[in-house]
Amino acid sequence: MILIIAEKPSLARNIAAGIGKMQRADGFLYDQNYIITWAFGHLFSLSDIEDYSPNPSGRWTMDNIPCFPKKFEFQIKKDKNKQEDRGVRKQFETIKTLINRSDVDTVVNAGDSDREGEIIIRICAEKAGIGEKSFKRLWLPDQTPQTIKAALASMKDETEYQNLANEGYARTYMDWLYGVNLTRFATLKTGTLLRVGRVIVPIVKAIYDRDMAIRHFTPDIYYAICSKAETNGEEIELLSKEKFDKNSLKKAQELCDKYNSQKAIVTSKKTKKDSLKAGKLFSLTKLQNVLGKKYKMPMDESLKILQGLYEKGYVTYPRTNSEYLAVNEQDKIKMILDGVKKLGYPVEFKFNKQIFDDSKIEAHSALTPTYKLPQKEALSEDEKKVYGTIMRRFVAVFCSEECIAEKQEIKIRVGDIEEFSLKGTVILNKGWTKYDDYTKKDKILPQLNKGDIVNIDFKPTEKETNPPKHYTIETLNNYLKNPFREEKQNIETDDDAEEYRAIFEGLELGTEATRTGIIDNAISSGYIELKKDVYSLLPGGEFLIESLSRMNISMDKYKTSELGKALKKVYRGEIKIEDSISLAEREISEVFKKRETSPEFDTDDGFVGDIVGKCPLCHEDVIRTRFGYGCAGYKNGCKFSMNNQILGRIISVSNVRKLLETGESYKIDGFVSKRTGNKFSAKLKLENGKTVFDFN
Repeated sequence: MILIIAEKPSLARNIAAGIGKMQRADGFLYDQNYIITWAFGHLFSLSDIEDYSPNPSGRWTMDNIPCFPKKFEFQIKKDKNKQEDRGVRKQFETIKTLINRSDVDTVVNAGDSDREGEIIIRICAEKAGIGEKSFKRLWLPDQTPQTIKAALASMKDETEYQNLANEGYARTYMDWLYGVNLTRFATLKTGTLLRVGRVIVPIVKAIYDRDMAIRHFTPDIYYAICSKAETNGEEIELLSKEKFDKNSLKKAQELCDKYNSQKAIVTSKKTKKDSLKAGKLFSLTKLQNVLGKKYKMPMDESLKILQGLYEKGYVTYPRTNSEYLAVNEQDKIKMILDGVKKLGYPVEFKFNKQIFDDSKIEAHSALTPTYKLPQKEALSEDEKKVYGTIMRRFVAVFCSEECIAEKQEIKIRVGDIEEFSLKGTVILNKGWTKYDDYTKKDKILPQLNKGDIVNIDFKPTEKETNPPKHYTIETLNNYLKNPFREEKQNIETDDDAEEYRAIFEGLELGTEATRTGIIDNAISSGYIELKKDVYSLLPGGEFLIESLSRMNISMDKYKTSELGKALKKVYRGEIKIEDSISLAEREISEVFKKRETSPEFDTDDGFVGDIVGKCPLCHEDVIRTRFGYGCAGYKNGCKFSMNNQILGRIISVSNVRKLLETGESYKIDGFVSKRTGNKFSAKLKLENGKTVFDFN
């Protein structure tokens, strides 16, 4: 008897439909050959810090962090009250009973076909005591009955997926280490719950940096050199590469005069008919980019809809990072195309490197429709948008009608000073653009021929520099896929080798499977917001990033990418799980390390609740608060307090202690004048219970 453990009930139902005629029992389905049961996603979660290092008070404390377990333990998932979830416990007991049945000789992991799904079922099987029973893997690129039947007939041993599981475990352990240790540390330091994670912080940091650049942007005036004059009744615009700053109007005018003293002649005109290629098939990120831009659809919403379409068998596995198909999928694609033809679309099978390329597939091929085509009335309006976008791109890629365009380039030389190039494209035969969006706008060029004289009238044109633009769904996704590529380079090209190198090397921030959830977590935590398709920083996000900076917690793209590269090495079998965990532990230990520094440079403002001295007014304790340092005698009317940040400078505990003990602090470097922006040094001293500067 074969026991199949599906990740979710919906997958269990689809597998049962693929097998056919199964009976239902409490928590499982069965026939004479198969038993199918299911998890509810994660049935187990990693134990909490208190399970490794008990804390009788029940409160977060510095006494048991950093916590680096010698062996990570999993326990039944808990509910909101931190009690065992009874529904989860019941389903696990069902799985355990079925695994240990004497007639079950083979157990099948039918988790989602990714690293997370891989370990979800492994953990269940190990906790239930699978022992020496045969352990197989059901790998499903889609959930159609035909694919399920084929996958059941060709299951591989679980050992074939060991590296994938190793990466899944390493990623889970690493995220736990960062999440629980640094979240508690930052929360205890600030008195505010700060969710600190390996990926959430660099995502918020990217938006913080962009919004700060916008906030502090000062527009500047410059002069462009531009000619707009008519030739043969058509206005021809020529824009020079030369630019002048706001103080160089005279020089700009002199250059214009020089241009205008010359003849402008058409030196060449090239006209070429060309076949325009459709865009590539979709990865999850590229699909979410299109849906965000076109329909203002948030990523969590598009993924939820896509997951539903996958579970209904209409599309292939959603969380893919590839825009290519595997070479061995040709027959499957031919079958899908046969169904698409019946809908009236002009498609034909094509085989080339722009569509089929095994070297650009890590685990899953690009998103496509399956042979199971939905009736229009079966889909909601939002499902139609998502499915329609996937189908239209599929039709465009395999369209039998070429898109023919006429490309023109006219070159105009002004004396011996500069050559100008005018380019335009005119669609002659729409081809695939009838079905999928064509984003490049046609530009009709003037009727000019080689040797024609062009009228010119160059003038200095005042322009203003523009601030950076807020991140959108598309531009943030592009950044996260490769944070080391310039934004202007994030455009779709045929040469995407660099993009896939970054993915396979682990340079991306988050993965296709996790990125949507992490961004959604940043939104629900009040760090960022999404309006239409534009991300903006919220005060909570500003507080998070600036607080971490004060605490010397650096979780930028460089550090996160280094950790990502380590995880990919685990996947490739180049290093062990323990090696990647040691890297994370070393990085986290640096945060907790006591740094000796001279008082003038000290920025350690302690932890909320620390007693730092006696009040100069009422002699009660002065305590570190969320906002600075305040007297415990405030309940009796004492008003002594001071901020922990003055003129951009963190006031350390050591300086406050010295101030309260002697009436003056050590010399402190790094104050910034509001009026001039200049840095200066000073001591702080107390005058009648108030903090003032002492410049002597």
